Amino acid sequence: MPFERLLTELVREVPGAMGAILADWEGEAVAQAALMDDYELKIIGAHQGILLNHFRDAIRRLGLDELEELAVMTEDLRIFVVPVTMDYYVALLLRREAPWGPARFACGICKERLKKEIG
Repeated sequence: MPFERLLTELVREVPGAMGAILADWEGEAVAQAALMDDYELKIIGAHQGILLNHFRDAIRRLGLDELEELAVMTEDLRIFVVPVTMDYYVALLLRREAPWGPARFACGICKERLKKEIG
């Protein structure tokens, strides 16, 4: 499946990446690539969809532009969320010490490639 191939490339290319997931607007996993537990990736990925939807709603109520990216940081983890379309998003999980720059750049490229595949 092309989605899995693109996510695998993303995880391999980004320093400190632990996993990436493509999910739909309900947080349901469509495809994933992981160097971590698959179940944990799905749970974390699904929750990013909830956050993404809350932020999108808040931004719309304020009359602002569409949300382009969302970053979440914990003590051990960095999570980078990028909407691909209104119905799909990709979440990239990184080790805490991983640099943001390469992750943002690679997610942007992956987003465009996924968008073409989704149609």
